[in-house]
Amino acid sequence: MAIGLIGIFVSLALLITLAYRGVSIIIAAPIAALVAMITSGMPLLATYTDIFMPAMAGFVGSYFPIFLTGAIFGALMLFSGYATDLANTITRWLGPARAVFATVLTSALMTYGGISVFVAVFVMFPLARELFRVADIPRRLIPATIALGILTFTMTAIPGAPQVQNIIPGQFFQTSTFAAPALGIVGGTLVFLVGMFWLEFRKKQLMRAGESFNDITTLETKYGRGADLGLTADNAPNGHSNSEASSEATATTTATSAVKAPVTTRKEIDYGDEDLPVAATTTQAPLAPTNHFFPFIPLLLVFIVNFSATQFVLPNLDWSVLEDDAFGGITLSDRSATWAVILALLAAIISIVLLNIRRAKELWQAFVDGTKNSLQPIFNTASEVGYGAVIASLAAFTIVRDGIFGISSNALVTSAVSTSVISGVTGSASGGMTIALNAFGEDLRNMAVDQGISMEVMHRITSMASGGLDSMPHNGAVITLLMVCGLSHRESYKDVFMITLVIPTLVTAALIGGILLIG
Repeated sequence: MAIGLIGIFVSLALLITLAYRGVSIIIAAPIAALVAMITSGMPLLATYTDIFMPAMAGFVGSYFPIFLTGAIFGALMLFSGYATDLANTITRWLGPARAVFATVLTSALMTYGGISVFVAVFVMFPLARELFRVADIPRRLIPATIALGILTFTMTAIPGAPQVQNIIPGQFFQTSTFAAPALGIVGGTLVFLVGMFWLEFRKKQLMRAGESFNDITTLETKYGRGADLGLTADNAPNGHSNSEASSEATATTTATSAVKAPVTTRKEIDYGDEDLPVAATTTQAPLAPTNHFFPFIPLLLVFIVNFSATQFVLPNLDWSVLEDDAFGGITLSDRSATWAVILALLAAIISIVLLNIRRAKELWQAFVDGTKNSLQPIFNTASEVGYGAVIASLAAFTIVRDGIFGISSNALVTSAVSTSVISGVTGSASGGMTIALNAFGEDLRNMAVDQGISMEVMHRITSMASGGLDSMPHNGAVITLLMVCGLSHRESYKDVFMITLVIPTLVTAALIGGILLIG
């Protein structure tokens, strides 16, 4: 048992190391699982084919439609030019003087509107860079500013968020993406306000110290001023996946300025160092929006259709057919969160096509690229889920389980701790939450029922807990965000750490404390 427990921790360390070194999670997860199997004396082939693979396939089977529709939607927003036009419109409304707020607001609107976090990164960076340049704000704050909008309250807290981190708990607690709306709004507002306070504090602190936008960065020192990494999902670090795991659509576009469109010819830029990524490529120019209100329509549809399907449409339909053995005995509550988001994303996709019906043939490339690029993100996360299933099957895992449940007898605390810790280890909010709920979900449900805790509250706290410790340095979204912005961990991770890890974790802990206090 002791050797098996040591093997678990060694395999976890190996997984973190491989992920941080850029090894694809699809490869790293089974390798790390192999270490745990060997030290525990498990049959290697049987464990891989009958534990690892079924868990991996189960995740793909449950969430592939979300990744696919989200990928296509993101690609269409980019190809139609709506994403860039949306960012520019909001910027014009607020002005460069509110550069930090404008960046956070635009990023949040995109992700809450259904655009994947990675798509938002590639759209927001050039805009934020221009805003920060005009306002002469130190550029090291760009990653944290974008992160506040895409990796915190719109990912896990605000009710109705169509990101996968807000969908997964519904499968275990039979809840919708609008679970515990008041709690989610309070938590999301706190994360936003404290995050804005930190960014404004750091902006003033750095500017008082004499730092400006034009100060040379670490990468400029290494590769020369003016170097543009031009990262896309095609050349971002392999295997890095967070809510991030749905970065699918960005392979078709470049990081562009707030005004200029992406390059439309394939090319490579030689930076003289093989460690730098190849410059971005695209096969098609984005279309120019003819009406600045149009980009808001798909985002509004995501919310309206998601809310309507959750609250009115789906509950009022006859679902007696689900009693058939062919459907495995599921109920509407088991699938409503997933179905509502799929319908919402489909409605948004259709709206973009209809608004650009005369250019439908040109938009076809977005469908092709979105479909292709939905595959790696979901298989990255699914591979982590397979790894978690192997660990949970080991005899030594009972010690880990007892340790987690020994922290507190309260279901909320136990769910938050287990989700946070495993998300931190895997560097993935969605992967960590799925692993934790697969291992402890039934026990947590029973504990919550016995303690009179609402399943909706369990949903919201578990979702928010996944978006804290996941933002460790090896987190894929963090690494990609820093690389897109051309900044190093040393320069910008301190602020990203505060925005995406410390603040969400403290707010989640405060909410749990408030719930326990009020009862």
